[in-house]
Amino acid sequence: MDIQRPRGTADLLPGTVEAWQVLERIVRETLATANYQEIRTPVFEYTELFERGVGDTTDIVNKEMYTFEDRGGRSVTLRPEGTAGVVRAFVENKLYGQGTISKLYYIEPMFRYEKPQKGRFRQFHQYGVEVLGSEAPAIDAEVIQLNLSVLQNLGLKQLTVELNSVGCAVCRPRHKEQMIALLSPRRDELCKECQERLEKNPLRMFDCKNEHCHTILREVGAPYISDALCEECSEHFQAVQGYLTAMSVPFVHKKDLVRGLDYYTRTAWEITSPGFTTIAGGGRYNGLVEQVGGPATPGIGFGGGIERALWVLGEQGGRLTDEHELDAFVAVADESAERPAMVVLSTLRGRGISCDRDYQGRGLKSQFKLADRANAKFVIILGESELASGKATVKDLATGQQDQVVFADVATFVQERLGEAPTAGGQGA
Repeated sequence: MDIQRPRGTADLLPGTVEAWQVLERIVRETLATANYQEIRTPVFEYTELFERGVGDTTDIVNKEMYTFEDRGGRSVTLRPEGTAGVVRAFVENKLYGQGTISKLYYIEPMFRYEKPQKGRFRQFHQYGVEVLGSEAPAIDAEVIQLNLSVLQNLGLKQLTVELNSVGCAVCRPRHKEQMIALLSPRRDELCKECQERLEKNPLRMFDCKNEHCHTILREVGAPYISDALCEECSEHFQAVQGYLTAMSVPFVHKKDLVRGLDYYTRTAWEITSPGFTTIAGGGRYNGLVEQVGGPATPGIGFGGGIERALWVLGEQGGRLTDEHELDAFVAVADESAERPAMVVLSTLRGRGISCDRDYQGRGLKSQFKLADRANAKFVIILGESELASGKATVKDLATGQQDQVVFADVATFVQERLGEAPTAGGQGA
């Protein structure tokens, strides 16, 4: 049997990967306007990081992680989400000692063993933001707006922020007691996961995918966490909403929104569009740095799936394009020009001019077809007659104009025709 790619993965081929490059560029440019810097963490971490940080009641830890022992007998896990690794790097590298907040972003592959479907893979790619060092509601508003702005800049439409507060270490225990008191008499009617959540983190029952569990929550009158907030959480949540309103960020208060990770505190949100489930989302995690072994440091961040964003964009009739173009194509008319052609290529590339040539011995007519296929602007023809005259034939494919140019001036000539000022240096012919 032929070897094929594993289920839940995808090959990104030329013609497709260009859209990814445009998306990544838009993410970087959008976040750069707000002074965010890139961070890159290992693709695998010790399993304890995710058990401790993500939470042992989450589907990620219980069902979806790719975990294995390395040759030293240590349990390691392929990264299932981005925040825990960034927080670990923040603590291990003592970024908290810089005296300012850390505004970080990443664009990295993640791994979860779940059922593949449209916009969802077992190896997927995520862009995300993490801000560490401020609990001001204004930074919540900034991060939420950036999350929305990235998607808007990608061309996604009809986006809404679904917003909630999931409380803190003061109001969550009170809410937990209420939930246990109301639901314990009907514990046996809950799904297996919610029976476990009832003891460990009943708030996450609102995130259950079993509709029967939601029916029970409604029947017993299970309180929403946003209706049980302490004074500080309530004030923080009101302030965040005030900032978003002032910034014209469209949002709705969704009381049953809790997100799927245990580390969230206070602000939590998801971004949706009619007809689609969550496209991106995030939240605040004020206790996570301490759980990973660092000093008390507030944090907030978001994540968005690249595959999912591109799928939704396509379903909405949009697409990201970045046509591949060459500045020049060097056409070799006969064998005598082989070595000079390589010198011209090297010279052009040394000047930052994108160029290519044929390496399969095609005739001149076929080489012109290759140049057309590569969207080349110029074809530089080298052959016996050009070598004899010391001048290359440079053809503008848009106008059909041909010029005879001294070999030493070809790069400068092409640069000027491209509308660029000649640059000093580069590799000489």
